[in-house]
Amino acid sequence: MSTTTSTTPTTSTPPTPSVTVAAPVVPTTGALTPLGLDEVRITDGFWADRQRVNGTATLPHVEHWLEREGWLRNFDLAAAGTLPEGRRGREFADSEVYKYLEAVAWELGRLGGDEALESRFRAIVDRVAAAQEADGYVNTRFGRPGQGERWSDLEWGHELYCLGHLFQAAVARERTSPGSDDGLLGIATRAADLICEVFGTDGIQSVCGHAEVEVGLAELSRVTGEPRYLELASLFVERRGTGVLQDIEWGRAYFQDDVPIREAEALRGHAVRANYLAAGATDIAVEQSDAGLLDALRGQWDRTIARRTYLTGGQGSHHQDEAFGEDFELPSDRAYSETCAGIASIMFSWRLLLEDRDVRYADHIERVLYNVVATSPSAAGTAFFYANTLHQRTPGESSPDDEVSPRASSSERAPWFDVSCCPPNVARTLASLAAFVATSDDRGVQIHQFASAAIDTVIGGEHGGRFRAELVTDYPRSGVVTMRIVEAPSGPVTVSLRVPSWADDAVVTVRPVDGEPTDRAVTPGYADVERSFVPGDVVELAFSVRPRVTLPDPRVDAIRGSVAIERGPEVYCVESVDLPGGDEAIARIEVGEGVVPVEDADGRLSIELRTRSLPDTAWPYGDAFAGSGPDETFTASIAPYHSWAERGPSTMRVWIPIARA
Repeated sequence: MSTTTSTTPTTSTPPTPSVTVAAPVVPTTGALTPLGLDEVRITDGFWADRQRVNGTATLPHVEHWLEREGWLRNFDLAAAGTLPEGRRGREFADSEVYKYLEAVAWELGRLGGDEALESRFRAIVDRVAAAQEADGYVNTRFGRPGQGERWSDLEWGHELYCLGHLFQAAVARERTSPGSDDGLLGIATRAADLICEVFGTDGIQSVCGHAEVEVGLAELSRVTGEPRYLELASLFVERRGTGVLQDIEWGRAYFQDDVPIREAEALRGHAVRANYLAAGATDIAVEQSDAGLLDALRGQWDRTIARRTYLTGGQGSHHQDEAFGEDFELPSDRAYSETCAGIASIMFSWRLLLEDRDVRYADHIERVLYNVVATSPSAAGTAFFYANTLHQRTPGESSPDDEVSPRASSSERAPWFDVSCCPPNVARTLASLAAFVATSDDRGVQIHQFASAAIDTVIGGEHGGRFRAELVTDYPRSGVVTMRIVEAPSGPVTVSLRVPSWADDAVVTVRPVDGEPTDRAVTPGYADVERSFVPGDVVELAFSVRPRVTLPDPRVDAIRGSVAIERGPEVYCVESVDLPGGDEAIARIEVGEGVVPVEDADGRLSIELRTRSLPDTAWPYGDAFAGSGPDETFTASIAPYHSWAERGPSTMRVWIPIARA
């Protein structure tokens, strides 16, 4: 891993207000520029369906629970001066309101406006505004008689964490509705001005126990052009790892306060905190042209993906502290793999992708989207997984649709949690998803995620001009992605389509309106097609999404001697509702060495499995378990992991043991 001897942030020209791009991340420099929600619109298919459910079901569901649980009313009580009496929710409940506002801002941008949704958005902003104090402070848990003093519990109080989400909500609103008169940006900048004064160079020399404010400050600086916000974010990043927080039973690694970020070799501690911090540090490194910090972050990403990430892309193998384990400590049945950690890892990876144009980041984002983000919400969009296990040993019980669930063991999705960070996090991710599909540079347009979509943007550079295209695909059902050019600049333009790492037979074909088709084999990475396009030209990328058998690194002891099934970007699982032995059979299934899945004409997969009779003994070790052969051999359906637990309580496993000889 590359390192640097510098221990202080590199100074550079302060950011100026970024060009208004309706996207969560808009660096002022980098290899790629994201295309916003007004430039990319997902029109059909897998992600369009999920965006529709998110807008019509998940957002109203989240607002209902915020109101029902009193987390919105906390702001009313603050405005009325009656707190702490009547306050409900955990110390970070304010942040869920802010994440909801961010989700609604993206949804309004995606839809191009919606009068009823706009009205609800403004009503909630008004309630937040009424709770803000004269000096800019806004938090319903601290700062009043009968409550803890401001900034008195930086380890656990989440005051700065909540403000980070407020800042991101304001950024989303400003980028989707520039110059809006709703007042949210003013709320955010007044709060940001306050913490610059309180935590600046001469202020409190500490950080928030839960990283997030760094991301919010960096993006707020990009939106407003205010350099103090980026400078404070940089101070927070540089202070962390120097022991500024109190030690706890899990150690300072839980807060990422054990090792300076420039010296860390991998992400560690609480998985959401770690990824949020890395995302914010990437923002700072990019804006300050800090090559040493960027190299450190790249090295941490590399090792974390190679040694601390589940097949699904999920991260975090400890339940007690929601944390990463050591290298290769990835037990399936103890996988925590929090939904929010997956979303945070997308945030980190996307920032590195914009800086480096390295396809590995886009591949990881796809893996997390299909196998963590798509797994959390139910098909109806009104229940959620908080954690995402890869092996469910007992079927658990159904969660009532009108009760709050305690955090977070996986059995079935629940409508709401005592700690409900995941539902609004999923909502804001899905609402803004079009901003992760494509980017541009002075050469052309790059496609990173596959969805039927309409693209309408302006390319810069020598041969710049308006570029419009239609993407059509039924991915992940098939691996055919077709781009039809609607309008293009007069000079050469390069269209780049991602070829996934597992696509070993990809072919790119160009079908010009005024010539013969040409095709060529392409390897994983980006397939570049450069030409002077005219309306009607077609570029098609095709590769197989046939099912494949995946083996684990043998250093992952928990799954040594097992295999998993993948098809395209989707991880598959065996669920007990598809086994003749029911829930108990999931512990006894094996797969023969060399057995491959079979795909029918409708795309459903099945595989030949066997079960083995196992004796009940007084001691669970010895030669009694060798057995003489399978008890039963049968063919079972297997389904995408993101669809599991939609048919009632069940047991499930992703990794299937290979049958013993």
